[in-house]
Amino acid sequence: MSKTLTLYLVSRASGEMVEMLARNAVAQLEGVKLRRRLWKMVRRMGQVPEILAAVADSPGYVLHSISDTDIREALEEGCRRLGVPCQFALEQLISRLAKHCNASVLFHASSGEAYDEDYYLRVEAMKYTLAHDDGVASDDLENADVILVGVSRATKTPTCMYLASRGIKAANVPLVPGAPIPAALVSPQAPLVVGLIVDPGRLAMIRSARLKSLNQDADTSYADIDALRQEMLAARRLFVLHGWPIIDVTNRSIEQTAAMIIEKLEARAGDHP
Repeated sequence: MSKTLTLYLVSRASGEMVEMLARNAVAQLEGVKLRRRLWKMVRRMGQVPEILAAVADSPGYVLHSISDTDIREALEEGCRRLGVPCQFALEQLISRLAKHCNASVLFHASSGEAYDEDYYLRVEAMKYTLAHDDGVASDDLENADVILVGVSRATKTPTCMYLASRGIKAANVPLVPGAPIPAALVSPQAPLVVGLIVDPGRLAMIRSARLKSLNQDADTSYADIDALRQEMLAARRLFVLHGWPIIDVTNRSIEQTAAMIIEKLEARAGDHP
């Protein structure tokens, strides 16, 4: 029986090297099929959240050729938090050459971003967001800047990752039919809570594709349009009940949704000097 390896390839340049290494390595594995996704020209910290969001959505193996120290550390730390293996493509070769030559290994720091206070804020925000993804540690949310609440597949995780890349500590809590929401969401000291909604028809397509990618039976209420209408109606009622701002993410990019959340954070900060 064949096995499928999900491989995420991350490159600072065209990606030809990591693709070649991946193809040749998998060719040596009996009965293994490769499913890969490639990110090219990864040269900014702001690109890391998108990658980590995809890895969190469907875990696999990350192979990268990032030598810029800040970006590499953010990617590898994020993978560690997600429990996903992450390897620098040339690590073993470089280590052996360094030992052979008795030389130190030098990874180049990015010339585009200095290690200033903003950088460390982004790193801390990323760590917090990874530790509070998808309802994890939902009893410990008081240190968040914002908490996103919504049904499954409402883009909560990638939006939080993008916010983290801007130095914002973002947690997210999924709404599960029949399950109570965490008490921390309605405490007087709660951070800004934002409800995310999405068109049920669009959500049905997304969830069906998700089930297919997992080789699971699509005949379930998880992707049933009538069940989703009820699920979304209940979510909207909950948001209105608690007075949480609502954002419809149906036709919005992650960046657009994040920009609206940042505006709400800034407005809230203006009301509470």
